[in-house]
Amino acid sequence: MSRARTVLVIGGGAAGNAVTILLRRGGFAVDLIEARDDWNATAGSGITLQGNALRVLRELGVWEQVQASGFGYGSVGITAPDGTVLHVARDIRTGGDDLPATLGMQRPRLQQILIDAVRASGASVRLGTTAQILDQDANGVSVRFSDGGEGRYDLVIAADGLGSSTRAAIGITDKPEPTGMAIWRIAAPRPAGVTRTDLAFGGPAYIAGYSPTSDSTLYAYVVEDNRDRASIPPATYADEMRRLACAYGGFWPEITQHIADPAKVNYTRFDRLLVEDSWHRGRVVLIGDAAHCCPPTLAQGAALSLEDAWVLAQLLTATQSWDDALFQAYYERRIARVRPVVEASVQLGQWQLDGVRDADVPGLMARTMTMLRELP
Repeated sequence: MSRARTVLVIGGGAAGNAVTILLRRGGFAVDLIEARDDWNATAGSGITLQGNALRVLRELGVWEQVQASGFGYGSVGITAPDGTVLHVARDIRTGGDDLPATLGMQRPRLQQILIDAVRASGASVRLGTTAQILDQDANGVSVRFSDGGEGRYDLVIAADGLGSSTRAAIGITDKPEPTGMAIWRIAAPRPAGVTRTDLAFGGPAYIAGYSPTSDSTLYAYVVEDNRDRASIPPATYADEMRRLACAYGGFWPEITQHIADPAKVNYTRFDRLLVEDSWHRGRVVLIGDAAHCCPPTLAQGAALSLEDAWVLAQLLTATQSWDDALFQAYYERRIARVRPVVEASVQLGQWQLDGVRDADVPGLMARTMTMLRELP
């Protein structure tokens, strides 16, 4: 009887958790390590999941929990800064007609659902642990862990995020680049009338928006020029976000009164990353933000990462030949889908930075989202 193939997953975010669940289902022995001691110390307050993300979450077996925890909706409103609704557009159902077009939920809740599914899968999990690639050959990879232990695996999957140390360690030199924008986010109680995402363009911020995340909560955000985060004292985060948010009408006054605790405000710059060359070196392969990242202008970051996990797991379980041809097939299948999303997400922000008033924003969004209806 042949032994179960062994996989080390580095990083316990959405991509790492998803690929762990799928590979365990395929019968592989999976060790997942996460650098943080607190596996659910998740930055940010909420997440917007388009249908193609929900499609993968259904494949993971967690859709019912996600559906019960979040708030599904099917349209987006465009408003003036004073709150006047200018246009309401139907969202494209990128996950198929049997799933909501969009679902908002609290990011820590999504992470906990995935954590529970990883635990239930029987994967070995080690927190507060990092790994160093020692060497590899055609059959596997040797690693040393931060606690001094060592291991040998048939495959290492680097899901260690935008600043991936594994990416750099295997000789991939691509690094994230700032796009020029940054975002303030906060979780807040949901006004009863908020039943979709509304986006206000103009005013002191590029975008002021919110998304319902449950029957009682939402997350709100304002987008501005990127500033050096080190120059903004954390104690002023609530003041900084409130200064921008208070210029907006509609539901914003009710939301703004909850922007009070600076510890609950998250500030993050927008980055762009797309590893253009293959996403593997030998038996070490990148997924998720370690391979690509885009501004949240299309709300596709988590969706693309989840798709990576789904596609890679499909390929790994379909054959015994874990070789360059397989990993190149993974790259080619993903880059054709990821590149237009990254480019469109960056372009939408750049048009705002450049003050382009006649840009075909609806057309670009519709073309990109329609493409995502196809299976990854």
